[in-house]
Amino acid sequence: MKIDLSGKTALVTGSAGELGRVISLTLAECGADVVLHYMSKKERALEVQKKIRKLRRRAWIVQADLGQPDGVKSLHAQLKKAGVFPDILVNNAVSQYPWKPVLKQSPEDYESQFRTCVMQNVLMAQAFAPSMIKKKWGRIIAISTECAMQCLPTQSAYVAGKRGSDGVLRVLAREIGKHGVTVNQVAPGWTISERDRLSGTERQKAYERNVPLNRRGEDREIAQAVAFLASDLASFITGAWLPVCGGNVMPAI
Repeated sequence: MKIDLSGKTALVTGSAGELGRVISLTLAECGADVVLHYMSKKERALEVQKKIRKLRRRAWIVQADLGQPDGVKSLHAQLKKAGVFPDILVNNAVSQYPWKPVLKQSPEDYESQFRTCVMQNVLMAQAFAPSMIKKKWGRIIAISTECAMQCLPTQSAYVAGKRGSDGVLRVLAREIGKHGVTVNQVAPGWTISERDRLSGTERQKAYERNVPLNRRGEDREIAQAVAFLASDLASFITGAWLPVCGGNVMPAI
């Protein structure tokens, strides 16, 4: 068996970011054409586009603020005009903010996480799930986090956004599963990115000692989980929250 996404088109939000770039390239390596969404890092998106085209896959670049309804409408309109209707949706983008204790975290940070976590998943599903339903095939994959289970100090705004998304996505999985569309989540741990490799910060012993596999995960390992859930190998999996964190969190029955 191998992961074969030939003939499929994936839309990856936040594809200019550290993890988004690797997810986009991995899906292309599996045969998918890729829509690369970015918020502000156009040059990085262009770099990814160039690499994907070298793989002889198609790649489009779109800019939008996915925390706003008008941004998602604009994104959808751009792709519709180009005749592009994604089969695979990877909701990866999220706004960045300083992590602080609950008593010191600003309300604006919670609102930002709500918009870019919960509302991104809602608005993107409303925009792109109908075409998946029409084709009777589709994959919606959201990037969550191990933090959603850990609930450690200073994580509250991030956890609130991801936990809110979790509820929306599980309901969505029940609502559109009958149309052949699956909805799943991948929850990474503290992942090694290209930034770590360049700065030599791959090892984090204080974190690693609590991970059963005794190391941090690689961005490629997260992307491989996404590719699996996007493929026909995962055709009977929906509503799942899949931790890819070396066992650092373990959902239990």
